[in-house]
Amino acid sequence: MNLRKSVKIIIVGAGFGGLRLARRLSHYKNLEITLVDRFNFHQFQPLFYQVATGGLDPSNISFPIRKIFQKKNNVRIRLAELQYVRPTEKAIVTDIGLMQYDILVLACGATTQFFGNEDLARWALPMKSTLEALNIRYSILERLEKAIVCQDSEERQRLLTFIVVGGGATGVELAGALAEFKRFIVPRDYPEIRPEEVRIFLLEGGSKILPGMSHRSSHQAADYLRKLGVELKLNTLVENFDGKFVTLNNGEVLSSATVVWAAGIRGNVPGGIPSSVQTRGMRLQVDRQCRLLGFDDIFVIGDLACMATPKYPAGHPQVAPVALQQANFVAKFISRIYGSEKKSEGLQKLPEFEYRPSGVMATVGRNLAVADLYFPKWHLAGRWAWLTWMTLHLMLILGVKNKFFVFCNWLYNYLTYDQNLRLLFRNEHT
Repeated sequence: MNLRKSVKIIIVGAGFGGLRLARRLSHYKNLEITLVDRFNFHQFQPLFYQVATGGLDPSNISFPIRKIFQKKNNVRIRLAELQYVRPTEKAIVTDIGLMQYDILVLACGATTQFFGNEDLARWALPMKSTLEALNIRYSILERLEKAIVCQDSEERQRLLTFIVVGGGATGVELAGALAEFKRFIVPRDYPEIRPEEVRIFLLEGGSKILPGMSHRSSHQAADYLRKLGVELKLNTLVENFDGKFVTLNNGEVLSSATVVWAAGIRGNVPGGIPSSVQTRGMRLQVDRQCRLLGFDDIFVIGDLACMATPKYPAGHPQVAPVALQQANFVAKFISRIYGSEKKSEGLQKLPEFEYRPSGVMATVGRNLAVADLYFPKWHLAGRWAWLTWMTLHLMLILGVKNKFFVFCNWLYNYLTYDQNLRLLFRNEHT
């Protein structure tokens, strides 16, 4: 890559990694940064499940991208969707036109993986965006409203059965939130429905939930879920769902109108990327500098990147801390080469990215959470883990106003066992 006074950098994706990278590079005036995303706001994905269950308003976990860069003259925002990459032309094709780059950073993230099952893709509810989380909320509320007036006992039970597929952190947290919704909200809002009529299933294909955590944490989280009334099924795969019945790999059939799919993700790989660098799960192979294999001017970070290291031979976990650390690394790497004329000699020895995890945690419900901390090596469970989880997530949310409203919502919910966000918006013309 040739040195020039003004270097054009395109970052695709305003998730954790893309946004962190743009903020770090915005301090260098000789870098022209264009941040491309389908939405004009950053979404705090770890709290999607609270939006889905009425615990938080979508605006509380969303932050306008343009507001972040109001005082940065070298950052431009483009509301667009990446369609194709043309590496030989150093350009990308979007739905608003062609864009040239000197350096391209793909931080496109991942989307829901239905493993080619068209029925699942049609009927199951994904939760990878704020809009999808809202769709789940509306679906839950509509099922409850329909159940009240339903005269058919089988259909009523189908409406009141909620199935979450996937025992990772997202599935565990959503199942726990649904259980608390059943316990505290249903008796107040829907006196016509007995809480025991509402059934919540969590299906996991492996032998334990929270596979990325210790056996102790997994076991405790499973106990918490069972105490909350969640019916946990391990070593269970979903073969099909037609909108009414869920068929499992053991031949069992569950009747349900609502299935939330949290069982897998795949990378958002744009067109133009050679298939030779695509791995399982639609991730892109990168070197230890986060560069797409075979390309010195294309970087990939976050969920889309697959970097094989001695500690992570199959690639890093697809979690926010990885994306943030890769963004910091790439920002430093680019700035040392292009950040200023004093550093234009580049790097004598290329550094290598090494992920340093601080721990993993998951919340199940009120005063119920598990955490595996690595430095120091501690295991937390119950109230202390729950408070640690809340503190960390509150710190990571963008904007003082958002932090304040999220804290107020949490405090109000904790004190009253209630929330006031159960609103159904309908299009009167449909």
